[in-house]
Amino acid sequence: MSLIGLSHKDLLSIDQLNVDEINLILDTADSLKEISKREIKKVPTLRGKTIVNFFYEPSTRTKTSFEIAAKRLSADTVSLSASTSSMVKGETLIDTAKNLQAMNPDLIVIRHSSSGAPHLLARHVEAGVINAGDGINEHPTQALLDMLTIREKKGEIAGLRVAIIGDIAHSRVARSNVIGLRKMGAHVTVCGPPTMMPMGVGELGVDVQYDIRRAVEDKDVIMVLRIQLERQAGSLFPGVREYSRFFGLNRAVLSRAKPDAIVMHPGPMNRGVEIEPEVADGPWSVILEQVANGVAVRMAVLYLLMGGSKSDDMD
Repeated sequence: MSLIGLSHKDLLSIDQLNVDEINLILDTADSLKEISKREIKKVPTLRGKTIVNFFYEPSTRTKTSFEIAAKRLSADTVSLSASTSSMVKGETLIDTAKNLQAMNPDLIVIRHSSSGAPHLLARHVEAGVINAGDGINEHPTQALLDMLTIREKKGEIAGLRVAIIGDIAHSRVARSNVIGLRKMGAHVTVCGPPTMMPMGVGELGVDVQYDIRRAVEDKDVIMVLRIQLERQAGSLFPGVREYSRFFGLNRAVLSRAKPDAIVMHPGPMNRGVEIEPEVADGPWSVILEQVANGVAVRMAVLYLLMGGSKSDDMD
């Protein structure tokens, strides 16, 4: 396999990628999906490379898919969490970064509760850094796997009408998807309670709705977000029952979208709150396809950031 690698040392934001680079990642991920279907799901491409997965916040899908992605490319992985690192003893992120760099890893994948933490880390290490989610800022690989899923189901992204529903203000997934989908030519509408809508969101080039029925009207893609209770300073809505009534995606609301619309969710889902089980498990749902594509996209990002421009062995 011969590919043009990324010019960046790090992947910190969707905003740093141009359309050609996004397409390169998606095309590479598409070609790497085949590896996960083999009887022996491993290639020697990144043999001898060391990847540190540093997750300061809990994670199931992202952490596991990064680990699986690295192992399928034969990289060595080390996993750290806040509770098992010296940060619980008061060590700063910069000191932690310097100590990690002294061990000469090739790449560090970091998830952190503070927006900008991966950017700070990247300035203090020679290793590449991947942002696996930082506070309410961005989650670039989630947006990439979402775009791969949309492209697979719809053929192309340009011209599609996408609705993102839920806690927009506290969602790094929403932010990365708005940036990425608009770059790729999609028309994006965001919808949620006024208390969960960030100031000036319209300046991002999206339509803003506060009525979910209008938001999903004639849409090709509906992306539902989890309520980010852990990031809210106080209660921003009366209760989950009220939220579900006015902003939950159910069968009746979904009927206003295009007949072939797909439903997405980055997980974890609050069933019966932001999405009804019959929708989450119905024929419109591509939620599990998103999870599967997460492995392929993260394989592609690891491969391309670590010099995937040579004829590497994928057999």
